[in-house]
Amino acid sequence: MPPMATSGANYRLFWQQFRQAFHSTGAVMPSGPRLCRALARHVAGNGKPRRILEVGPGTGVVTTEIIAHLGPQDSLDIVELNEHFVAALRERLQADDSWRRVADRVRLHHVAVEQFMTDEPFDCIISGLPLNNFPVEVVRGILLHLEGIAGDGATLSFFEYVGVRKAKSMLCSREERQRLTGIGEAMDEALDKWEIGRDCVMANVPPAWVHHLRIGKSPGDSRQGTVIGGCVQDHVAYSDD
Repeated sequence: MPPMATSGANYRLFWQQFRQAFHSTGAVMPSGPRLCRALARHVAGNGKPRRILEVGPGTGVVTTEIIAHLGPQDSLDIVELNEHFVAALRERLQADDSWRRVADRVRLHHVAVEQFMTDEPFDCIISGLPLNNFPVEVVRGILLHLEGIAGDGATLSFFEYVGVRKAKSMLCSREERQRLTGIGEAMDEALDKWEIGRDCVMANVPPAWVHHLRIGKSPGDSRQGTVIGGCVQDHVAYSDD
């Protein structure tokens, strides 16, 4: 499948689903290449077989970056609830050359992440879910579930747009502010316990934080990081090619 054709179809589908299902899509554009690279930071391993999980892949822009880092013995499970995105992902597994090369090691699950069960834990989890759009109890449930299916020492990477909760809180109702505050508290609990680093991706629409957690080992440290482009970051601020 020609890259440009794939890209154009992805944007059309993403924009259509944004208009019809913003609550579960959560963005006006697919993740940019620098955000994709940051989310896939911990996919590559040391040559041993690894189990990778991606939840909320949308049209698969981050999936492409994940596939590029898969080792020859790694497997990838993809969990997506939106039926239109699931259909698009299935098509890419059949028609996209880079995806077809690993199709025998990729399993696509059309299910809510909270209902996704596995017999074996995962070594690396990447989430594209728009957590700031969900009820507080759903966010807590998702984070707990992802921790539960992560192996000892597994990484969990997810993103949120810079300043999104603060900006929304200035314009929304009291009830909505309470929801956003609760989501912030739920995220902070997980970050305080497990976070090992974060990336500030300024060259994205909108700019985004990518949080990296290591589950089951020593709790994350409290490094202050350095300020690049107005954001504190512990790894790299992706602003240039």
